[in-house]
Amino acid sequence: MICCDNQHAEPSIRSVRAGRPAAARRGRALILALLLASLAADFAKAAEPSAAQLARIPAVLPSAPPLPPAIRKKIALELASRPSDYKPRTRNLRPDGSPEYSNRLLLQASPYLQQHAHNPVNWYPWGDEAFADAKRLGRPVLISIGYSTCHWCHVMEEESFDTVAAASYLNEHFISIKVDREVRPDVDAIYMAAVHAMGQSGGWPLNVWVTPDREPFFGGTYFPPRSVGGRPAFLDVLRRIHEAYTNDRARVAEVSKRITGAIRKQLAGQSARQSRIPDRSVFALGLKTTARAADREWGGTRGDTKFPSSVPLRFLLRYYRLSGEKDALTLATLTLEKMAAGGIYDHVGGGFHRYATDARWLVPHFEKMLYDNALLAVVYLEAAQLTGRVDFAAVSRSILDYVMREMTSSDGTFFSATDADSLSDTGEMEEGWFFTWTPGEIESALGADLAKVVTAYYGVTPRGDYEGRNILHAWRSRKTVASELGMSVSALDQALDRARARLYEARSRRSWPLRDSKILVSWNGLMISAFARAGLMFDEERYVAAAARAAGFILDEMQQDGVLRRVYQGGRADGPAFLEDYAFLIAGLLDLYEVDTQPRWLRAAIALQSTLDTHYSDALGGGYFQTASNAAALLAREKPSRDGVIPSGNSVAALNLLRLAELTGDHQYNDPVIQIFSAFSDLMDRQPTAVSEMLLALDFYLSKRVEIVLIMPPDKSGLDAMLAPLRATFFPNRVLVAVVENEQLESHAEISPLLKDRIARNGQTTVYLCQDYVCGFPTADPATFAEQLAAVVSDKD
Repeated sequence: MICCDNQHAEPSIRSVRAGRPAAARRGRALILALLLASLAADFAKAAEPSAAQLARIPAVLPSAPPLPPAIRKKIALELASRPSDYKPRTRNLRPDGSPEYSNRLLLQASPYLQQHAHNPVNWYPWGDEAFADAKRLGRPVLISIGYSTCHWCHVMEEESFDTVAAASYLNEHFISIKVDREVRPDVDAIYMAAVHAMGQSGGWPLNVWVTPDREPFFGGTYFPPRSVGGRPAFLDVLRRIHEAYTNDRARVAEVSKRITGAIRKQLAGQSARQSRIPDRSVFALGLKTTARAADREWGGTRGDTKFPSSVPLRFLLRYYRLSGEKDALTLATLTLEKMAAGGIYDHVGGGFHRYATDARWLVPHFEKMLYDNALLAVVYLEAAQLTGRVDFAAVSRSILDYVMREMTSSDGTFFSATDADSLSDTGEMEEGWFFTWTPGEIESALGADLAKVVTAYYGVTPRGDYEGRNILHAWRSRKTVASELGMSVSALDQALDRARARLYEARSRRSWPLRDSKILVSWNGLMISAFARAGLMFDEERYVAAAARAAGFILDEMQQDGVLRRVYQGGRADGPAFLEDYAFLIAGLLDLYEVDTQPRWLRAAIALQSTLDTHYSDALGGGYFQTASNAAALLAREKPSRDGVIPSGNSVAALNLLRLAELTGDHQYNDPVIQIFSAFSDLMDRQPTAVSEMLLALDFYLSKRVEIVLIMPPDKSGLDAMLAPLRATFFPNRVLVAVVENEQLESHAEISPLLKDRIARNGQTTVYLCQDYVCGFPTADPATFAEQLAAVVSDKD
């Protein structure tokens, strides 16, 4: 199972190893052969390390130029600072267990780069040094891109990058750069676009060869050590690229210029030729497009690889609320049901794995990503509000509880991911072993009686369904299983609760998968939204506190002079921030502001939006660029458009602006929204599901404006009763402000005029509900508010 998303799909590990080429692999191999044939035919720290410490760092990696003395000293000091139980990730070890090789990546904080720090490859991090050396030495550059929990990145490292043979050839003929795509999505986007321009689907690991001017001329994804399944061997590829670059530099330059031009065209995105806002007909087309590709039996879209993002679930929920089209609700709820029942859902620990490799959502790729779980927590929450289904609410809660338990740092921020692979009981790294079970393991953990319940409900068999082990799944109803076991549904539920707790305890004694502990602003923004919204709906103060703690840390520790830094790792914030960092964090702050009474969150959102407008906006074409205007120039400046496994920053920014306009009373925020809609109107007209998150903003824009203001007495008495109707109602196209009537109310009203002249009448929590700037009579009666809210919700014009 290759780590890839629905835009960059790769074949399964089994098909590669069995040598059964799929059409995509045959096409890729043909492109490789044609391009290469064409090319061939036509072309410091203050401290000093001790002598013993320095001796542990080879002055020369295999076939590489000598490391600069200053770099070698830094590497020696860094290695010496590692704890005594440090285990280098490499096969190349000395008798005492220390690494035979160390490279520049040991000085980087990224967990992914650290994984390659003891390869014999003379790796460079992304930066000018590598390209300067490439120019000086007259060499092409390999840019190898991946991320820490990518299974096939691990495979290629073990098979090639950690071998002296491959490393020697790379070090002698190339400059090699490692990039963490999660830290530098801008670099990843450029070279993924290059692979697309070469006619390939892309994926990770992404390996692209470029000139010293950073212009790509060849690329691919995973290359095996020996040719198999239509994939050429990695060393063969290296030799042929070296030959082409050496013998026909002019041809390489011509190809690289052509590909660079294609990249710039692809990433430039849409531009507004005129002011035009799509109408609601795009919603009907969105449903039609989704229905045409839908799997009516198992949910999601038809095919053997299924991602939660393949169906625009939040759009479908909104379209059903707007139109009453039952098929929109059916498609959404079927997908949510089948995902929660399948193996893609972790029935023991909560949370979702990244994607499924079969139509039934049974066999996942076992890594867990923070962004997937943040987005799914919200969609299950919204589905619970719309349908009243407690099972959807339970799934949302389980995701958030999993994140609080396993993915939250001591600072309150949220880690990025966990790996698919872990050490098995034989000491080998195996994908999915941590999450799967044999009948014997279940009985050992639970005892015979409780194991019988788990075996029946979760489909456990002696043969298993994954490498001889079982992926827990719940395809049969609780009622059916309870009847078979001669027990009530309530008794079954209690037994399953006990069993899951014991299985979790037993599983915790296994070797855990690697956790990527870096903190990304954008993904944390998504999770802040999830916790804040769940805190409001479920009336869970601990969820609100989790959102506030993460938001506070980011605002305090990951900004420098009002500018965000994307990554926090190794005790410091670093790396340029991108559009998605600002957009997702602003959205999280606005969601937090709705449930927390602190004006700090709204003030921060306003300030961040100002930075986004100043440094990222396309003043002429509309929308926002991925990178800041003062960022280091790359081959192209991307303007993100399509929503993928995470929403486009432009989609989220559009909704943020609309909410800010209502919360602040500054309707100049609407101007860039109109520009965004105009820029992407052609795409919305042709492929609305490609921008399904932007459709949420369009739905908000085309709906009547609804403002809900709650003013509470200092003791907040009556708040819970007043919020109860709102918690139980799916009503996304509104803004909410709930504040305490105190000495700060006047200053608070300066940033949110909705609060001006609003009071808690007679010392009671009072709600003010306004639609299209016409307000109903303020009320302190929950029943009256429920009636007012129902009337507004039913008005779909």
